[in-house]
Amino acid sequence: MGSVLAGFGFSLALIVAIGAQNAFVLRQGLRREHVLPVVAICVAGDAALMTAGIAGLGALLTGMPTALAAVRWGGVAFLLGYAVLAARRALRPTALTPLHRPPATLRATLLTCLAFTFLNPHVYLDTVVLLGTVAHQDPNRWAFGAGAATASLVWFTGLGLGAHRWGPLLAHPAAWRVIDGTIAVIMVAIAVSVAVG
Repeated sequence: MGSVLAGFGFSLALIVAIGAQNAFVLRQGLRREHVLPVVAICVAGDAALMTAGIAGLGALLTGMPTALAAVRWGGVAFLLGYAVLAARRALRPTALTPLHRPPATLRATLLTCLAFTFLNPHVYLDTVVLLGTVAHQDPNRWAFGAGAATASLVWFTGLGLGAHRWGPLLAHPAAWRVIDGTIAVIMVAIAVSVAVG
């Protein structure tokens, strides 16, 4: 049970950091549009990547300095680019009015979700390399992984299905100035930690 709780806590600390995927799930939840399929993709994607890391892909990447460097610097570039976009939104905030936009098709929504899930190099650093490495240091790596996957399930389900409760607050541009400003700072901080780590 200790390994499950350790995996849960470690994974939750990685997932909760505000990023592109979380913002997308939040927006879908506010729109109440295709929320369950979006949550399912996020949870299944995390579980697959965590499994790959625990099965040894993380250790394999760690043993390949060139591949690891490519993932690291790709992650840094992605995070800094997203930080710039968030900072620009913070300087010119608008209210999130998801219901005023035309509905997106299920196909378009799922493709966007897949892109946020699998095209972000930082997710590979977190789930495959970092979580995989830490899991291998635990006495029961698969229990650790089960806890980590459970944290993903709890987080994305709560975020997607609970987002509509945040609607009134997020209807104000000032709230998005704070959120996007925070996102920019967090993304820069993570990019720096990835670059020096």
